[in-house]
Amino acid sequence: MTPTTPTTPTTPTPAELYRHGLQLLLDKNMDAWVALCDDHAVFEFPFAPDGYPKRLEGRAAIAAYLQDYPDHIDLQAFPHLEIHGTDSPDTIVVEMRATGRFVATGAPYEMSYTAVVTVVGGRITHYRDYWNPLAIPASMSEAKSPLTQAP
Repeated sequence: MTPTTPTTPTTPTPAELYRHGLQLLLDKNMDAWVALCDDHAVFEFPFAPDGYPKRLEGRAAIAAYLQDYPDHIDLQAFPHLEIHGTDSPDTIVVEMRATGRFVATGAPYEMSYTAVVTVVGGRITHYRDYWNPLAIPASMSEAKSPLTQAP
């Protein structure tokens, strides 16, 4: 009999965790995506326009922000993804492009993102997202309005 060495679970690298999170977004599994976040995670959106949060604190706030995301934006692919390491092994810089469609209108969705993401102990602790508010409809309410309005 050959002795076996017990395996210890490995903590994913920040890049591995991020890639996994992108697949969860494509799968529209927002609960699993939010579970990647630390209880006290902080999300920042420096370029968020008026009416959008500039900062979210804690997993509950992040969950509330993302809960109906798939009802409004149908993400279909991330055709461009570059993940860069930093001097801190816990922090990555991500450049990516997401494509899909706005659910209510069927209009195409395409957004470029640059994000600075910190992962500690296998959980996202800080996420600073530099998305472009000029790439969304004049108001997200336009994208959320039903297509079935009577003439």
